[in-house]
Amino acid sequence: MKKILLPVASDPTVTVAFSFSVGSQADPPGKEGLASLTADMLTQGATKRHAYETILKRLYPLATDYDATVDKELTTIDGRVHRDKLDEWVSLVSDAVLRPAFQQKDFERLKSDAINFISSTFRYSSDEELGKAALTAAVFSDTRYAHPVEGTITGLKAITLDDIRAFYSTHFVRTRLTLGIAGGYPDNLPASLEAACQALPCGTPSEPPAIETKRLTGRRIVLIDKPGADASISFGFPLNVGRGEREFYALWLANSWLGEHRHGASHLFQIIRETRGLNYGDYSYIEAFPDGGELQMPPVNVPRRRQLFEVWIRTLANDQASFALRAALREIDRLIEHGLSSEQFELTRKFLGKYSTHYAPTTATRLGYAIDDAFYAISGNGHLEHFRQMMVELTLSDVNAAIRKHWQTDDLVISIVTGDAQHLTRSLLSDTPSPIKYPDPMPDEILAEDRAIADYALQIDASAIEIQPVSAVFA
Repeated sequence: MKKILLPVASDPTVTVAFSFSVGSQADPPGKEGLASLTADMLTQGATKRHAYETILKRLYPLATDYDATVDKELTTIDGRVHRDKLDEWVSLVSDAVLRPAFQQKDFERLKSDAINFISSTFRYSSDEELGKAALTAAVFSDTRYAHPVEGTITGLKAITLDDIRAFYSTHFVRTRLTLGIAGGYPDNLPASLEAACQALPCGTPSEPPAIETKRLTGRRIVLIDKPGADASISFGFPLNVGRGEREFYALWLANSWLGEHRHGASHLFQIIRETRGLNYGDYSYIEAFPDGGELQMPPVNVPRRRQLFEVWIRTLANDQASFALRAALREIDRLIEHGLSSEQFELTRKFLGKYSTHYAPTTATRLGYAIDDAFYAISGNGHLEHFRQMMVELTLSDVNAAIRKHWQTDDLVISIVTGDAQHLTRSLLSDTPSPIKYPDPMPDEILAEDRAIADYALQIDASAIEIQPVSAVFA
């Protein structure tokens, strides 16, 4: 068991996190969703002391709760409470983690909820998140990263309560646990919680399944056929660089200029949204960024052994999809060929040096980053301090060399949720120009650039296009 302590005497709240090095990559084949459903049973089910209804009643006057974040590699159960209510809350959350009841009625309720989430919410509430999940599934096909953290319908239906009990006893063990405590906690809390965690079995350390992606050849297209939908586009490829490496921070700088999440000054946003008004936003990523539609800043506790470079083109009209895709690919090609200019580099470096101070605005978020640092084995002052130092040390040559080494557009997966799959297929295969029309006159320089975008060659082979009906996705 590892322990991370971040005392902040001036903070009137206390955050406690039980982070286990197990996630959806540990789901057995045929039972995809087991890690997520197990975490649901811990945080939304009874304990050996209290029924779930009693837990909810006891949490209400405390003005807090506890929840689970499940990703590919980690399951983190955490919460934050005012220190005046600490003892009662710690008793409840400790019971959830250490003494779950695993009752049949909770299992049936939560399993039904999980299946309904895939069949209804996941498929039909957010085309953007669905498209990103389809991209991940294609890039990481035949690996344990391929299926959504929430699982598949077939996998969830196959899970039994005995599977939950066995998964918990195997993976929720002391050798996989990082105990994090932060805020204005009393001096005796770390020792008290550490002693309580002795109730968990020690466990046997084991290596997680390898995540070896197939080599991508050419541009592969996955179309999710969803009647009535506009087009939501994601594309990308595996990335073999991660936190702690100098080239990772060079790519972060380049990526910020290209497509900083929810930032209107970034390049793709300016090209596709601001200048042409085609959609809501256009962003790029070099790390996993789940729930991008809900978050402003990068999430914590979603570290991964393998990442992907991903571009997210938010929803736009189906007849503009080819143009927007061409525009994004063309801009990445131009960036690879020409690199950042000295002015672009300096502006982005200065921006990130200040913007990164907002990545961890709370004690709880700082604890999340510290847990991630332990996963990535980043020593010293951790990722955030290293990040800010890299923004001082990196040179323009470092950044442009990293772009040329790690980014390309020839071999990638393009995932599109669309209500016009057949027409879009014909458009992509024909590779004929895809001009767009504007309701109002546009400047000549924009129209000239439009012609270059519309003529950009997609070079997609018919054998590389797969159409999936939305009703069959993650079945």
